[in-house]
Amino acid sequence: MASAAIFSSVRRRRSPSLEAFLVPVDLTQVALVQTLAALSSDLVSCFSDHVFFFQRRNSRSLVRKVEIFLVVLAYLRDSRSGSSSNLSPTAVLCFKELYLLLYRSKILLDYCSQSSKLWLLLQSHSIAGHFHDLNQEISTLLDVFPIKDLNLSDDIKEQVELLQKQGRQCKLYVDKNDEVLRLKFFSFLDEFENGRIPNHVELRLFFVERLGIKDVESCRSEIEFLEEQIVNHEGDIEPAASVLNGFIAITRYCQFLLFGFEEDELRLCFKNPKKPWKGLISQEMAHTFLTIPKDFCCPISLDLMKDPVIVSTGQTYDRSSIARWMEEGHCTCPKTGQMLDDTRIVPNRALRNLIMQWCIAHGVPYDPTETGDASAESFAAALPIKAAIEANRATAVLLIQQLANGSQGAQTVAAREIRLLAKTGKENRAFIAEAGAIPHLRKLLSSSNPVAQENAVTAMLNLSIYAKNKSRIMDEDGCLGSIVEVLRLGITVEARQNAAATLFSLSSVHEYKKRIADQGGAVEALAELLRVGTPRGKKDAVTALFNLATHADNCSRMIEAGSVTALIGALGNEGVAEEAAGALALIVRQPIGAEAVGKEETAVSGLIAMMRCGTPRGKENAVAALLEFCRTGGAAATRRVLKAPAMASLLQTLLFSGTKRARRKAASLARVFQKCENATSRFGGSGVGYPFASNSTTNDVSVVPMSISVL
Repeated sequence: MASAAIFSSVRRRRSPSLEAFLVPVDLTQVALVQTLAALSSDLVSCFSDHVFFFQRRNSRSLVRKVEIFLVVLAYLRDSRSGSSSNLSPTAVLCFKELYLLLYRSKILLDYCSQSSKLWLLLQSHSIAGHFHDLNQEISTLLDVFPIKDLNLSDDIKEQVELLQKQGRQCKLYVDKNDEVLRLKFFSFLDEFENGRIPNHVELRLFFVERLGIKDVESCRSEIEFLEEQIVNHEGDIEPAASVLNGFIAITRYCQFLLFGFEEDELRLCFKNPKKPWKGLISQEMAHTFLTIPKDFCCPISLDLMKDPVIVSTGQTYDRSSIARWMEEGHCTCPKTGQMLDDTRIVPNRALRNLIMQWCIAHGVPYDPTETGDASAESFAAALPIKAAIEANRATAVLLIQQLANGSQGAQTVAAREIRLLAKTGKENRAFIAEAGAIPHLRKLLSSSNPVAQENAVTAMLNLSIYAKNKSRIMDEDGCLGSIVEVLRLGITVEARQNAAATLFSLSSVHEYKKRIADQGGAVEALAELLRVGTPRGKKDAVTALFNLATHADNCSRMIEAGSVTALIGALGNEGVAEEAAGALALIVRQPIGAEAVGKEETAVSGLIAMMRCGTPRGKENAVAALLEFCRTGGAAATRRVLKAPAMASLLQTLLFSGTKRARRKAASLARVFQKCENATSRFGGSGVGYPFASNSTTNDVSVVPMSISVL
């Protein structure tokens, strides 16, 4: 299908896409007339009998013009005067321009024949404008067309002259019936905006009778096409993305209101459902659900940039990350290694706007730093409108009714749609839970249908991101146990991973950490997932274990469940090593934790390997874990770390070139080593002498998750 980018503007005063002007082939060395005749013939054969749902008159008029050009070209092709050598320079130039116009006509007609009905309806003025522009350019071409030089027959000349006359009289044409339908669609939006649900009969008349959208599949296709337009246009779209999301919400509501939940249940049961919403559940889970464009990620934190800024080397970083880098005393560009001429940073507003547009298109939560500039205001204007929220609320009521009383297939469909509906927006998550979805989703967690179970646990995960829903989930009788059962025995890998992610989300509330750890099999299942799961599963598991480790009372439970062994084994996995080291740093603060880690042969060597080759955060967490291990484990643990090969050189490296936090930890560890040396009066036969920063504090042992960095 032709690129929708060509038609993205709604009669704006800006140039159309470059693609609309480029001739796709070089015409200098080809039989010009023959090529034009073939292209015209193809256009006529494709569209002369095609029934366009919208833009009927404009499309038929354009096809008739092409038919006349075909008559001219066929005549020239079959006569000797049609060879390029017999054409005047003016004729050659006109025919090259005609090729471009025919090519653009094909794109426009393809677009009208293949786009969704709702999209064509919303774009009716814009597309009518493109037809008018094309007609005017054809008219201009005909005004300079050298009819007399081509030796055409009298009847063909008459047709061309008639076409010239009609071209001079052409006007912009917008079909009145199309306009009535477009305004009706907007009226539904207004009703939802004012808190009213449109009349069921009017909705059926509009969608089924007027637009011919008569089943679930065609309705879903309309929704997916509209969603694709938001993505393809990168936010530069009319109607605005926020308004278009309102129309999508209305169409989704009508899908279930008018066509119920009749779906190909065999397809749904044995295949993963298509996921039309291209959004993230939240920024904290971004790595799990959607790949963020590399240029939108900060080279330091690897997270989506909220406030991109440019440094003197021309590289772009997130403001908070590069500010912290400079505060730590670094004078080089983190990416290139070049010396920074100065510490000034300049906002990269162009990239910031692109990031905001991408977030809007994909439903990614985005909280730009308050700078008071126009870009922040434009983002606020693109937030979901009330009509979309109210339409989604009405949809949620229908979905929850099916969860409660529908067939197994209908419940599966409802769980999937709730999963998608809860994917973005705290408003959606709030009213879904308020409407009573959580008890019904809990029952589906034990379903023998893999798709139903997977959608139920993922819906639970999405709902849990909203703070108030965490208590609703935890307070629901048996809900935590059901989530853990999916983690342990889930039918699909996706279900088990999302169960782990749900525990991670719930464990962000301190009072729930103990309850989760005490739930039978929860920690064991997380440890097992960390050992043998997929990269994403390991990430979900290690972050959940880290959260649980921040509660001091969970230490013994985690040791019993084998999480210490799993965390130590994860030190060699680059994707989860940082969080694993951070969790160990918390566990070894308890005597029983230090004892458990001390029994693991590879614990110290694994942490030291991270100090040597890990990421900056990984090194911070590793040295913090060793520091806590020595402090809690006493002289025996300290001597074990002291004996590690190259320990002195690694500490010196961190003290001179590590981050500010790593230097602070390394200095504290050096103090511990010096105390041990003074007590024993020996280390390898002589004192090694561990230098440390004089302003270091010995009680700085706080840790946070990565996003979880040990501070």
